[in-house]
Amino acid sequence: MNFEPTEMQQQITQVIRDFGKSHIQPNVMEWDETQTFPAPLFKQLGELGLMGVLVPQEYGGSGLSYLEYVTVVSEISRFCGAIGLSVAAHNSLCTGHILQFGSEEQKKRYLPKLASGEWLGAWGLTEPNTGSDAMNMKCVAKKDGDEWVLNGTKCWITHGKSGDVAVVIARTGDVRDSHGMTAFVVERGTPGFSGGKKENKLGMRASETAEMIFDNCRIPVANMLGNEGEGFIQSMKVLDGGRISIAALSLGIAKGAYEAALKYAQERHQFDKPIAAFQGISFKLADMATEIMAAELLTMQAASGKSKGQKVTQQAAMAKYYASEVAVKTANEAVQVFGGYGYTKDFPVEKFYRDAKLCTIGEGTSEIQKLVIAREALK
Repeated sequence: MNFEPTEMQQQITQVIRDFGKSHIQPNVMEWDETQTFPAPLFKQLGELGLMGVLVPQEYGGSGLSYLEYVTVVSEISRFCGAIGLSVAAHNSLCTGHILQFGSEEQKKRYLPKLASGEWLGAWGLTEPNTGSDAMNMKCVAKKDGDEWVLNGTKCWITHGKSGDVAVVIARTGDVRDSHGMTAFVVERGTPGFSGGKKENKLGMRASETAEMIFDNCRIPVANMLGNEGEGFIQSMKVLDGGRISIAALSLGIAKGAYEAALKYAQERHQFDKPIAAFQGISFKLADMATEIMAAELLTMQAASGKSKGQKVTQQAAMAKYYASEVAVKTANEAVQVFGGYGYTKDFPVEKFYRDAKLCTIGEGTSEIQKLVIAREALK
């Protein structure tokens, strides 16, 4: 691997840092405190080409690789994990699913609006009774002439209320049959499709998480993605890319927390010297720096393989598992470095601390990642 950032990655980094300082950083705490989902911000990100990073230029996207995509998500997440989460979910889940499995007509219809940020995307797999047990889903779709009729509820959905278009996986066959689920595109405004409860969360509070409810929601057969019965298989492939997204999100949060702790440790004086001079603090910083670099290398390895079209199920799970745990540990240690100040909202590390935990849960818990890694190892 070439470990040096490409010229494109360097340009992306600079663009995001300039944009973040002006449009994200000044608003982070207000958005978090009020749980404001800043929808207009994503249209601005779309204008910068950051809402369709992986979408080919022929469909209005930036046409970049997963290496650049990791840079986008991690750099945004240094400023705010919630904004990074929304960008990741939009790019890799909804947009990514249509990009990978949509027909040419579906790609032309949906990708330009998603890539530009005109439309915001949502992706519905999880249900109240099915977290890791996705094959036990109760949301059903039944064919009626030239339409499908959806009934059921999806939960923990990023942009569940505000998304303009959603990719929804519903059961069309038997329970626990991996070929008994099908993916559909459902547009906001379709009769029978509504947003439900918005979750009041520990962290990631500026990223909307809500229910999607389907009550005799009728959609045309043309809105089916791929063939009937392929929904679960498609979802598992989409999640390979999604896990790289969460690894990148974790990486950005970890870097943000580490950089804040590093700066503070050099400015805060006790016993007439900066606390960074004390071994108890400097060793924490050493561990944080080392683990962040290891997480970045795992993430870039998975991203490189994905960009080359290789199967990255195990690599993506490793990156997501390790990077998310590093984010939690780094944020925890950053709060410790700040001491009492780290426990207040006057400094940034308490938010990194709250945001980080989601990374070990969303798009497959750490336990599920271990299961995936072991399963691949034992093949």
